[in-house]
Amino acid sequence: MTREEVLARINYLSSELESHNYRYYVEAAPIISDFDFDQLLNELIQLEKQFPEFCFPHSPTQRVGGQITKEFTAVEHKYPMLSLGNTYSEEELLEFDNRIKKIITNEQVQYACELKFDGVAIGITYRDGKIFQAVTRGDGLKGDDITANIKTIKSLPFHLQNKSDVAYPAEFEVRGEVIMPRKVFNRINEERVDIGEAPFANPRNCAAGTVKMQDSSEVAKRSLDCFLYAYYGPNVFNTHESSLNAMSEWGFNVSNHRMVCNSISEVMEYIHHWDKARHDLPFDIDGIVIKVNNFSQQEELGFTAKSPRWAISYKFKAESVATQLLEVTYQVGRTGAITPVANLQPVFLAGTTVKRASLHNADQIAKLDLHLGDFVFVEKGGEIIPKITGVDISKRSETATPVRYITQCPECGSELVRKEGEAQHYCLNEEQCKPQIKGKIEHFTARKAMNIDGLGSETVDLLVEKNLIQSIADIYDLKKEQLMILDRFGEKSAQNIIDGIEKSKSIPFEKVLFAIGIRYVGDTVAKKIARHFKTIDAIINASEEELMNAPEVGEIIAKSVYQFFRKTSNIEIIEKLKAAQLQFELAHDALPVSLGNQLEGMTLVVTGTFERHSRDELKGLIEQYGGKNGSSVSKKTNYLLAGADSGPSKIEKAAAMGVKVISEADFEQMISK
Repeated sequence: MTREEVLARINYLSSELESHNYRYYVEAAPIISDFDFDQLLNELIQLEKQFPEFCFPHSPTQRVGGQITKEFTAVEHKYPMLSLGNTYSEEELLEFDNRIKKIITNEQVQYACELKFDGVAIGITYRDGKIFQAVTRGDGLKGDDITANIKTIKSLPFHLQNKSDVAYPAEFEVRGEVIMPRKVFNRINEERVDIGEAPFANPRNCAAGTVKMQDSSEVAKRSLDCFLYAYYGPNVFNTHESSLNAMSEWGFNVSNHRMVCNSISEVMEYIHHWDKARHDLPFDIDGIVIKVNNFSQQEELGFTAKSPRWAISYKFKAESVATQLLEVTYQVGRTGAITPVANLQPVFLAGTTVKRASLHNADQIAKLDLHLGDFVFVEKGGEIIPKITGVDISKRSETATPVRYITQCPECGSELVRKEGEAQHYCLNEEQCKPQIKGKIEHFTARKAMNIDGLGSETVDLLVEKNLIQSIADIYDLKKEQLMILDRFGEKSAQNIIDGIEKSKSIPFEKVLFAIGIRYVGDTVAKKIARHFKTIDAIINASEEELMNAPEVGEIIAKSVYQFFRKTSNIEIIEKLKAAQLQFELAHDALPVSLGNQLEGMTLVVTGTFERHSRDELKGLIEQYGGKNGSSVSKKTNYLLAGADSGPSKIEKAAAMGVKVISEADFEQMISK
């Protein structure tokens, strides 16, 4: 193809992918399969790799992220991002209505009611129909530029559509809320608990932390969503509702759960409906926003120093019930982490019967000053998991005894250890503590790891209790005859497990590395480490400093990996797994696809942050063009690829050794020759 034909094809693919994104993520009505979508996306990725000059900032390929941001630039809001006045009282809503009608006396007042999403407020500017900049609320006058992270949200359009009777202006701003769906939040927390990290408190906190992450490729994996609810720009609309209708037709994800009410009594009905129905939504809301619908009436009503007079938010009260604490039990995770759990007199709360609530750690128990038999207040609120928020001291029995955090493992009796800087206690007896043994095996056999059919939690429990397996390596010694004599097993079910075990021997190295259960090493980090070191032996022999040179690996993960392979018992398990012929080397097809040999025989060191690529992408390109990545500047280094915020020590060392320092543009020129 000629360059003109390539550009035309790239524009066509970009337009098609944007259209399919809108149909899938906003309209929930896809017209092509995921496979067909991926085929179009892969074609675009390959064309942009071959012609990097045609890789535009608004390309659908940029949704995967990859930009590293060390500091977020402060940006002044063109339109101040004021907060709304809050109320929990219906009486105050009536007062709000009366205040409005004292000023708007000769016209009917309509109220636009919409859900108050429990997320992170964002303002997004569009220029010439393309996303230009996304800024957080900040202090209302200035916020942080988080455009790279916001671009990863798949329901947010890069290019606007022209379906509306009202054409979008050359420049305008939309306001909205970045949210994390509950399903995604639960998945993230399950992964965090699985690798020994503390779970996030609620979806809002998780979303807030995600939008400020430095690596946009990590943001992309969090599957954020965004609802838009306000237009700021040239005055082309008469009402708030008409602006939302146009925004929807331009391609924005505008909630369908809004309603225009002709009276405050209709507003109350809307509030009462969603106070109950909110629990059926796939995301969290914490109230209802009520706005005067007519823009000229809004203008007449004006603003106070902090908020508009024409809008108010009604906050739902967090549902809270009182029930009795029956006992505190303790769960042992596969990493040895001990989690205290409050066992409660069953009580109905926010649509479900609650019997248990996590107490998180010893500090939480001490903070609540819990006594056995206490009557406690339990909330869900923004939490997915019920939490105890307080104690009704007036109902406490004089003979009630304080809850004392245990000092020994409830399963094996080993002394518990609380590591410096951590909130949780741990049982270190990982080789003999049954829940840890079972947890490690269940993790190993799970779908995301070795994916061994038939080895679910009940079967693992049975095999451990019968002493048929005591470690992940023992799985590969199981015989069909051993399984057939167990309860619930016939010849077919036994054979299915043996077949699943045999099939798992072809699972790729990066999944095996995740499956062996190193603390803090989730599936993403395992993939990065596997691709960096290529073999298990290279990882075993790496120092902590060398481990930290791998992408996504910081001091905590490096220390955890290093210490894992210093334990003789873990090395013995690896050797047994090697003997069972598991994959402990990176497969050839998992290696970077060759794009050329322009860097053959060269070693490059990457440092700093870059405008058009992340460091990981640059390292990948170095390998794809035949070069090698060095971790530090040495006599073997041919080039130091330096971006912004490069460490002065590396620059100085390169100068002293005569190593040429090149920029991102220099590098792009080298590989395009």
